[in-house]
Amino acid sequence: MRIGIMLRSLDEKGGIGVYARYLTEELLALDGGHEYVLFYQNAEHRGRFGSSARITERVIPVANKVVWDQLAVPYLCWREGVDVVLHPKFTVPLLAPCRTAMVLHGAGWFMPEVSRFWNRWDLRYLRLMMPVYCRRASAVLAVSRITKDVFDDLFRLPDDKITTVYFGPGRQFRRVEDAEHLESIRSKYDLPDRFILTLSKYGDGGRKNIDGILAAYERVHGTIPHQLVVGGKDCERYRSDYGIPNDGFGRDIRFPGWIDQADLPALYSLADLFLYPSHVEAFPIPITEALACGTPIVTSDANGLREIAGEAGLLVNPRDPADIAEAVRRALSDPELLRSLSARSLERSTMFSWEKCARETMAILESAVA
Repeated sequence: MRIGIMLRSLDEKGGIGVYARYLTEELLALDGGHEYVLFYQNAEHRGRFGSSARITERVIPVANKVVWDQLAVPYLCWREGVDVVLHPKFTVPLLAPCRTAMVLHGAGWFMPEVSRFWNRWDLRYLRLMMPVYCRRASAVLAVSRITKDVFDDLFRLPDDKITTVYFGPGRQFRRVEDAEHLESIRSKYDLPDRFILTLSKYGDGGRKNIDGILAAYERVHGTIPHQLVVGGKDCERYRSDYGIPNDGFGRDIRFPGWIDQADLPALYSLADLFLYPSHVEAFPIPITEALACGTPIVTSDANGLREIAGEAGLLVNPRDPADIAEAVRRALSDPELLRSLSARSLERSTMFSWEKCARETMAILESAVA
């Protein structure tokens, strides 16, 4: 079988870029005897997945996404004799001369309680085109069950059209026990002895619920000996945006900036608690990372966050800072509960891996062609 993979999302810094990179690596690592045609938008990616007689690389230097997806890729699929083309994002080339598969990374555009986080033009486009892509695709993968359920209900698709396929954290995410390494990371990011870790993305429109996190920490500050560490590029700008004082509870909030992926396992391992009460996520990658590191978790009782964390985390109402604060206080004041949450995290983490994701994805691609 000759498999095409559309990789214009490789340059994206968010979850879809991570998904495209890891899934491609794991698919290529499978010993299935298939051939691959990798379609890049950026020529700099040529060779990033190694050299092999099974891999053909094609660069399509077209900036316009619609032209790239709907004209250039179908033409090259024909030229290269592709049997099935996979897009790790949520479109398929409608004119492709082969089977097509795409990945749904969420359904927030169709959920009234969270659709406010997207701009109206994106919403109009997605609400217009998603039914077309879903019906045209030979196979559709959803990163969570809630995503599958929303699309099934909305578009009344055949029961077997959408398949839930979980992915996972990078292979480097596991509990770090090396004391010397842990102390070097603590020093590198100037971390306090005891802290609550949260990861955010500045300018995300409020989806990560930084206002709820700050309000909850203000409530719990003084009742626990923990500082709050907010990791993420440009997150220090929240101090002025939210008027966080330099004294009182604000004195105990740290903004270390961007955290290298290689250093994140140590931060999860150093943290006493991972706080992630996001408003909306179909598949929250940071939750799977914290699970793999055995970090106790407080997260939202909502959409994909509840689905992925399951019974491993304490679930809260993301719109209620008092509820978030109470869960944080409860966890950090009960050592036995913390130990139980840590053990539950490690047990739950076995559900999520890239190898498992790749094998299930390959089975779907093979079935689509068959």
